Amino acid sequence: MSKVRVELNLPGVNALMKGQEIQAALQAAGEAVAAAAGAAASGAAFGARTHTASWVAITNVYPESREALRANIRDNVLLKALGSAGLKLTKGAGR
Repeated sequence: MSKVRVELNLPGVNALMKGQEIQAALQAAGEAVAAAAGAAASGAAFGARTHTASWVAITNVYPESREALRANIRDNVLLKALGSAGLKLTKGAGR
């Protein structure tokens, strides 16, 4: 077997990971999770915010009110909303 060597263009990968298309996809997924969490928590308000870190775009979904915070603590609605939005938590996420 021959050995294949792949060399990544790191500036290009970094630009892709922070690009507008990735940010838009992450924001849409975050809003879907927030909507599912709000529906599961009797209409409590959850929000989604997308920003860029040094080399990647990140979306956070968070409770916007005390009622939403209590619902998340009591019923873990954000974690359950991941499944209903078609997403899953993978090992190593949330470091």
